[in-house]
Amino acid sequence: MALDILRKIKLFQGLQDDELREISKLCKEETFTKDAVIFREGAFGDKCYILTKGEIRISKMIPGVGEEALAVLKPGDYFGEMALIDDFPRSAYAIANTDVSLLTISKSHLDELLFFNKEMAFKLLWTFCRTLSERLRETNEKIAAFFSFTGRY
Repeated sequence: MALDILRKIKLFQGLQDDELREISKLCKEETFTKDAVIFREGAFGDKCYILTKGEIRISKMIPGVGEEALAVLKPGDYFGEMALIDDFPRSAYAIANTDVSLLTISKSHLDELLFFNKEMAFKLLWTFCRTLSERLRETNEKIAAFFSFTGRY
């Protein structure tokens, strides 16, 4: 089952079936009920998540305001991948918008696999770079829209 899901995930689209099989061996299934916190901003990150069922909202807690949703993720989306490439705390909250099912991949297991498979490591690193670049562009557009809306731009 994990292999079929991984084939559809943008993060893994550059991988061959034998590489996807290796990744699928690392996947663990997790479920959460509506409103459960998958991870908190500032927490240590040791795995990434692939959403297979339900919705996740990625949020920041704004002092004096409350929760500000940055994105709502749907099946096929992945999140928490920055924990696979750096050792910084989580940058936002991930909260179950509905009951959810996830596949998880731990940093330690992926690091071990990629240490021995440099070609796969290169492919994944390149995809991570594109993902982070896309997300940075989206954030820049949101900031520009915010300043335009408030008349400060």
